[in-house]
Amino acid sequence: MNTITTNKTAVALSKTLAEEYVLLLKTQNFHWNVDGPLFFSLHKLFESQYKELLEYIDDTAEVIRTFNVKTPGSFREFQKIALIDEAPNDMLTAHQMIEILNKDHMAMSTRLKEHLEEAEQSEDTSAVTLYEDLITFHDKAAWMIRSHRA
Repeated sequence: MNTITTNKTAVALSKTLAEEYVLLLKTQNFHWNVDGPLFFSLHKLFESQYKELLEYIDDTAEVIRTFNVKTPGSFREFQKIALIDEAPNDMLTAHQMIEILNKDHMAMSTRLKEHLEEAEQSEDTSAVTLYEDLITFHDKAAWMIRSHRA
């Protein structure tokens, strides 16, 4: 593994970290603010998903550090590099939350598959394993969220 490859992998991982963090905050926001007939099931689902995201965030930061690169660690940094938007300030319906999170998880899965290919080509084993796990998580999260559609 050469320095250019390491740097490219670390940059991709930093983007992943930022997006996972923004998605965690959005999911936690929806957990706090969901209401209506789907309250209980979505409240529990969002809680389990943000807790799992937190574990993946920590794993991602640790993999970045194995490349001897500083891990981004401020919300300002995350906002600069993340492609996922924060939750709108509006009071959303449960169905709007479902659609937003489904879209985000599907987008994450797509981007992670691209990063996975790059990590495989670079033979960055720890990044490959992380991306495989994240793709599985996001695909399942999207499915679980979609199952609440009316």
